Amino acid sequence: MAKRIQFSRHGGPEVLEYVDYQPAAPGPHEVRVHNQAIGLNFIDTYFRSGLYAPPSLPSSLGTEGAGFVDAIGSEVKGLQVGDRVAYATGPLGGYSELHVLPAEKLVKLPDAISFEQAAAVMLKGLTVQYLLRQTADLKSGDIILFHAAAGGVGSFACQWAKALGVKLIGTVSSAKKAEYAKQKGAWATIDYSHENVAQRVLELTDGKKCPVVYDGVGKDTWETSLDCVAPRGLMVSFGNASGAVTGVNLGVLSQKGSLYVTRPTLAGYANTPENLQKMADELFGMIAKGKLDVEITGRYPLSEAATAQTLLSDRKTTGSTILVP
Repeated sequence: MAKRIQFSRHGGPEVLEYVDYQPAAPGPHEVRVHNQAIGLNFIDTYFRSGLYAPPSLPSSLGTEGAGFVDAIGSEVKGLQVGDRVAYATGPLGGYSELHVLPAEKLVKLPDAISFEQAAAVMLKGLTVQYLLRQTADLKSGDIILFHAAAGGVGSFACQWAKALGVKLIGTVSSAKKAEYAKQKGAWATIDYSHENVAQRVLELTDGKKCPVVYDGVGKDTWETSLDCVAPRGLMVSFGNASGAVTGVNLGVLSQKGSLYVTRPTLAGYANTPENLQKMADELFGMIAKGKLDVEITGRYPLSEAATAQTLLSDRKTTGSTILVP
């Protein structure tokens, strides 16, 4: 028997249960991982709340973690028991001591990267990799807007953008978070609790607005984000922290300057084992070169996942938070 977090109905953090379960043996193309650290992400709350539908109920939770290979299927190549591995793209079940998942979802973890670092950076770091390195063709000197710049994804985006020579304007909710984002590399910050985001973007860009706006917040910032995109610029909507964007009128894109919009996902970019490993290698390289600092600001026992999710949903976290089995 092992321990995991599961939920039998949708709702708030209170629906999460810490239970005993019997881990399955890996199938022919699967691997069982003995988790040493587990990542905490906003997407976890989407499945718990019902915004995203799990395959069935009761369901486990979590798509990110790192640990040792505990067992392998008969057809698995390139991995063996004891290997250090990490994962970020599912399937659900990461909030557990033992997790069975397809071998193609795993990347080998260099000795220089700890399990806690991997669990804190895989999903967020790979997200920033595809956003800044693949979704848009960013050039040194570009000025971009990135919402929630002091959060887990945002703090990595600040650092990566600075390494690319890109000027990142980050939105934040407090002076403390503004200072944190600047420490991580943000070129400028906008405190939306008392500043008008669109107006400040105009001022910071000399009226030109931004060629790319990255919005992981969703419903609450959608209209504001569009007002910050330069004519023929790109709006990248990659998350739903405040709820899903619905009822979109495509005519608005023409009215605001013939804008482009994309709704990317990590799975859409890390769509083959080769692409996943290539993206992870670049991410690990950024850490090894000291260009990306993995700051873990919260560690919680797996049994306290509900507490950790509450803090995340209330936007009371900065940097990365992990769960420890």
